[in-house]
Amino acid sequence: MASKSSTEVSSYNRTVLRSATASRLLLISLIVLWRSVLRPYDTSANINATCLSSSAAPSQIVFPRVAALIENSIVWDSVYFVRIAQCGYEYEQSYAFLPLLPICMSTITRTVFLPLVPLFGHRAVLGLSGYVINNIAFIFSALYLYRLSVVILKDRDAALRASLLFCFNPASIFYSSIYSESLYSLLSLGGLYALLSGADNAATLVFSFSGCARSNGVVNAGYICYQTMHRAYRAIFHKKDCRLAVQVLAVGALRCLCIFVPFIAFQAFGYYNICLGHSTDKMRPWCKKRIPLLYNFIQSHYWGVGFLKYFQLRQLPNFLLASPILFLALSTIFHYVKQRPEVFFSLGLLQCSNVDEDFQPKQLAEKEKIVSGSENSVLHKRKQKRQIEDFNVNAMQHQIADEQECVPNVILPFVFHLGFMVATAFFVMHVQVSTRFLSASPPLYWFATYIARVSKRWGYMIWAYSAAYILLGSLLFSNFYPFT
Repeated sequence: MASKSSTEVSSYNRTVLRSATASRLLLISLIVLWRSVLRPYDTSANINATCLSSSAAPSQIVFPRVAALIENSIVWDSVYFVRIAQCGYEYEQSYAFLPLLPICMSTITRTVFLPLVPLFGHRAVLGLSGYVINNIAFIFSALYLYRLSVVILKDRDAALRASLLFCFNPASIFYSSIYSESLYSLLSLGGLYALLSGADNAATLVFSFSGCARSNGVVNAGYICYQTMHRAYRAIFHKKDCRLAVQVLAVGALRCLCIFVPFIAFQAFGYYNICLGHSTDKMRPWCKKRIPLLYNFIQSHYWGVGFLKYFQLRQLPNFLLASPILFLALSTIFHYVKQRPEVFFSLGLLQCSNVDEDFQPKQLAEKEKIVSGSENSVLHKRKQKRQIEDFNVNAMQHQIADEQECVPNVILPFVFHLGFMVATAFFVMHVQVSTRFLSASPPLYWFATYIARVSKRWGYMIWAYSAAYILLGSLLFSNFYPFT
C-alpha cells in the first residue's frame, strides 16, 4: 500500500464522510423537487387506516401540512415498514419485511423523536425516523466500504474512488428512502471489516443483525464458511492437527448457525402468530408443510417470486432495466476468473505463499515503539493516533496473508457471494430489483474503479449510468411510479 502521511489519511476519511453526506442531501433535495412539481401516479400513500389492534381515533396535530408532506412521501415498500412500526405484523404479507428497520423506527419515535409526535402525528414521525436512520446508516456504510477497500486494495486512492462510486450508486434512491438497504449495507460492510480485522465474534454478531434487516443477510454466513474452510485446510495439511481442524469446523458451524438464528426465529414468530390455534382445515397452506417457511410462501404467493417465473416476454423491459448492473456484476466475476483461474477453481486452497512467521513479534515491537513516545502535546497524540491507524491497516493485511495464505484469495469469497446474488436476482427474483439487490456488493465498486482508471470512456459511462438512474429513480420512485 502506498505510504501516506497522517494528515492525508485523515483527509480521506473526511472526504468520504463529506461525499456521503452530500449525496444524501442531493437525493433528499431531488425527492422534494420531484414531489413538488409532479403529481403522483398513485395517491394512496396518504391513506392512514387505524391499526387493527386499536380503535382510538387519530389525535389532532399542530402542523398537518408538514405531516402530509412526510406521509405522502411514504410509497411502495415504505408503506409496509411504517405500518409494521406503527401497528406490528397485522397481515400475512407483511412478514416479507424483516423487523430490524421497523424496530429501529419505533424505538427512535418513542424516545428521541417523541416530542415531535404531537406536532406531526405518529405516522409522520415514524416516517421521519425511517429517513433519518437510513441516511445516517448510509453515511457510515460508505465509511466502512472505504476502510474495507483500503485493506483489500492496499491503495487509499482506489479505495476512495470506490467509495465515491458507492455514494452515488444507481440504487441511491432506496438508500435515502424508508427501505432496508441502508441498514443491511451498514451491517454487511461493518461485519466484513470486523471479520478481516480478526474480530470473528463481533463479525458474527453484526452479520446476524444483517439477517434481521434483509433475508439475504443470511448469505453473509458464506464468508464465515470460506474462512472456516481455509482454517481447517491449514490445520490438516499444514499443521497436521486433525483435532484443531475439528475444533475449527465446530466453531465455524456454530457461528454460521448464529447468523441464521434471527431469520429462523422470525419465521417461528410468524408460525406462532398465523398457524397456532387454528384447526387443520383453516390453516394457511404453508402451515401444513413439513418445513413451514413463511417467507418463501409469501414471496411466491403474493409477489410471484420463484425460479424462472419471471421469464416472460412482457417482462423484457424489466430485464433491460436491470441489464447494466447485471452486466457490471458478470464482468466483475469473469474478470477475476480470467485473471486468477487457479485461485478461483481451487477455492484459493492451493495457491499458498510463504507466511511471515515472525510478523507478530515484529508488529508488537513496532506498535510499542509508536506508543512509547515521550511527547504529550495534543498534536503528538493526534499524530500517534494516525500512526496507529496506519499500523492497524498494515497488521490486518498481514493477518489476511497469514490466515488465507495469499492476499488475492481474500477477494474470492466476495466474488462467490456476488455470483450467488446475481444468479438469485436473475433466475428467481423480480429482475428489476437487481440494481438495489446488488448495490451493497463491494467488488462491483472495486472493478468499476479499475475499469474507469484503465479506460476514461468506461469511466464516463459508469458515472453517466449512475447519474441517470439517480435522476430517473428519484423522479419515478418518489411519485409512486414503478422503478426497480
